[in-house]
Amino acid sequence: MSKEEIEKKVIENYQNDEKMMILVYAQWCINHSIDPQSLYMKAYPEQSENKALLKTMELTVPKEESKSIPNDTVLNILQIFGNNDLAFLVQREIEKMNKN
Repeated sequence: MSKEEIEKKVIENYQNDEKMMILVYAQWCINHSIDPQSLYMKAYPEQSENKALLKTMELTVPKEESKSIPNDTVLNILQIFGNNDLAFLVQREIEKMNKN
């Protein structure tokens, strides 16, 4: 494999992993009756709508059809991809849920 092929493969893998992170986040939100786009915009108000998130929303399922996604999983995956502001807001949502 050439250096260019390796770099291309690394980028493809990262993009696929990023798509999975977005899907995990979006499905977790749906499972907890939270609007993923709204929460994202609170974390990153300077950004316009997230096209990747909107596209990924098409892959989510109703919460009744979804398996549970552990809170730690969504927090960890957001932090791995550097979405610390979003992870902070997700943590606040978890704290609200735990109070009820």
